[in-house]
Order: sequence, then C-alpha cells, then structure tokens
Amino acid sequence: MIEVKNVEKSFGDAKVLKGITTTFETGKTNLIIGQSGSGKTVLLKSLLGIHTPDKGTIAFDGRIYTELSDADKRELRTEIGMVFQGSALFDSMSVEENVVFPLRMFTTKTASEIKKRVDFVIHRVDLKQANHKKPSELSGGMQKRVAIARAIVNNPKYLFCDEPNSGLDPKTAILIDNLIHEITVEYNITTVVNTHDMNSVMEIGEKIIFLKQGILAWEGNKKDIFKTDNEAITDFVYSSNLFKKIRKAQNKEE
Repeated sequence: MIEVKNVEKSFGDAKVLKGITTTFETGKTNLIIGQSGSGKTVLLKSLLGIHTPDKGTIAFDGRIYTELSDADKRELRTEIGMVFQGSALFDSMSVEENVVFPLRMFTTKTASEIKKRVDFVIHRVDLKQANHKKPSELSGGMQKRVAIARAIVNNPKYLFCDEPNSGLDPKTAILIDNLIHEITVEYNITTVVNTHDMNSVMEIGEKIIFLKQGILAWEGNKKDIFKTDNEAITDFVYSSNLFKKIRKAQNKEE
C-alpha cells in the first residue's frame, strides 16, 4: 500500500498539488484521472521520487520516502516497476536484451537465473518467440507488452504506468488494460495507472482518484461513478461518448 498524506507541490508561484491525501491499495489497479493540468503527472512523479513534495508525506508500506537513507531509497527503487508512456524501449536492443536490463542493473543473479526469469516474463505477457526481435519489428501493442515484461522482471511490489494505452487502438488498449490487471492480482502488486482513457476506467478502475486543479475532487471505483452526485467527476466523465452511451442505456433500464 502507498499512503499519501497532505501532499503539496509548487513550481514557482504555481501550486500544482494542494493537499492530496489518499491511499493506493495493494492487489488493485489504482487509477489517477483528470484533465490536462490537473496535477496527475506531478503526483505520479512525486510517487516515483522524481519530485519532492513541499509538504506532506508519501509512504510505501509504512516507509516514508523522504525519511529514508540513500541506501534505503535505492533499495526501494528496486521494488518499483515502471511502464512509460512511449514504452521507452532501447531500439538497438532485442526484446530479451530490453527485458534483461533491470536484472543486470539491480540484481546479482547468475546468467542462467537471469535467462530463466526473462523467458518467464516474456512468456507471461504472451510474446513467445519474440526474444530476438527488435522493437521496430513489433506492433505498438507488442512493444507495450515488452515494456510491461521489463517492468515486472524484478518482481516489483509497486508498478507505475504512465498512459499505458497511449497510441493504441481500442481493442489493443483493452488487452493491455487486462494484462496490467491480471499481473496486479496475480502478483499482489500495488499498481498505479495515470490515464485519460475512460475505457480504462471502466475496464480496470478498482480504485480511482480524480484530480481537478490540484485538488483530490473525488475518489471511488468504476461502479461508484454512476452513483455519485459529485459534479466535478460527472462533468468530466460524461464528456466521454462512452459514458454517455452507458448512462443512456442505464436510464432506459430504469
């Protein structure tokens, strides 16, 4: 579990995060949603330790990040997996070489142990026989699978995904959503997904926080969205054609 308490972050005179308090639960897909400029990317970078909050704390299973020693921070980073928006694969490396990269950086496993682990996660994300292909030989969805394999190769406790469906067609996006959710449950990971994709909200939104102008304006799950009277979240989600169709169908049933 990741606990965020009264986190504030400013850049110059612009206050971006205004006292965010929430929890990201273990074994669930936790989504951060909001309009551009709402603060969701700054919050994600604060969780990753890229930004240091001006006030408040972020704790990983009771470990407050800013209170850790440099050695403990390095140890914590080995427990984190990251899926970047553009996959961020090394073009000159094969699938296998991309996935093996974190193991060589952060572990002392033997060559045979590394090979076994890499083969396992590549198989887990359904990329059989792709070990020696280059990213340029793969579709966008396959590249995202490689990014997920690399993110989980170290058995992370925490998985962060920044717009994992960016640039993907709707069908492939759903497959990636489902893969992220399956891995989260299977390995009991605390997964945090930064997204603007309303399809993701309906597919895997087990815990959702909605930011508006740096404030946590609403939190709940994908079912709660249809029951809430909170205008901030309803105005945001019902601007999506998907939600309009669902809402219309619900009204007919009622």
